[in-house]
Amino acid sequence: MTDSPLILAVPSKGRLQENAAAFFARAGLVFTQSRGARDYRGTLAGVPDVEVAFLSASEIVSQLASGTAHLGITGEDLIREQIADADEAVEMLTPLGFGHANVVVAVPQAWIDVRNMADLDEVAADLRARHGTKMRVATKYVNLTRRFFAEKGVADYRIVESLGATEGAPGAGSAELIVDITTTGATLAANALKILDDGVMLRSEANLVASARAPWSDRARNAATAVLTRIAAEEEARTSREVRAALDPARASALVSLAKDHGAALPYGNALGREVVLHCRGTKVFEIVAALQGIGAQDISVRAFDYLFRPTNALTERLLRRIG
Repeated sequence: MTDSPLILAVPSKGRLQENAAAFFARAGLVFTQSRGARDYRGTLAGVPDVEVAFLSASEIVSQLASGTAHLGITGEDLIREQIADADEAVEMLTPLGFGHANVVVAVPQAWIDVRNMADLDEVAADLRARHGTKMRVATKYVNLTRRFFAEKGVADYRIVESLGATEGAPGAGSAELIVDITTTGATLAANALKILDDGVMLRSEANLVASARAPWSDRARNAATAVLTRIAAEEEARTSREVRAALDPARASALVSLAKDHGAALPYGNALGREVVLHCRGTKVFEIVAALQGIGAQDISVRAFDYLFRPTNALTERLLRRIG
């Protein structure tokens, strides 16, 4: 194994690139491109041994599958479509909260009696019996469609690969129905299409993905640990709060019980003179404040964090467990 740096593949343009850059920036990880925005290679400011590759969404998936890239940001829909053995090839480290889209089966609204995949199977059988033809499904998601239709027991169809606006295929007469991505369903409705009741094949969003086939050198592992630790620290900080209060040390046992009851931590022990410190989920703040007041605490303050580094984090553990 060569002692290669970490290759991080991110979208090269558009809203996905903007969202990816914002996601990393929240964790203090800033993309730098020495030759400007048209430079398709970059670095992470202040983090050694990381090379950023700016690629198309499809290229990111290909490089994760081949092991050319160690980490990448891309949609789960593309991972599941382009990599036949996705669960073997990659590890989905964490969803990122943007790039949401559902892969759906949509049929003409005029098919009022067709509500689910079982009804669709009857349509396919009827087309074969009456006209000797197979039901046509227009899609860019060939592999996802085949797997989903097989799971639902629908076999009498053929795929028409879509190169353009898939939602227009039924209206143009080139297919009876479609499989496509949608966020709001508005485009489908505008083309007189409806989603089957059980026709949501995949609820996708952008993910941070690790390649199980990449050459994970010590440099790459260490760089990935540094990156993931920062991401985890920012996420932990965003969802946590610190509560400080003046409390009689004699109430230490009551404080321990309070922390346990409310899922809070006492990172510095159960008493610091008269000041106590608790870490808790942001959603628990007000009930913890009330409980502290109930045991005699005074001068209670609540603070947000920029970053909160724990001894371990789920992201790093998930990666290291997968790559061995």
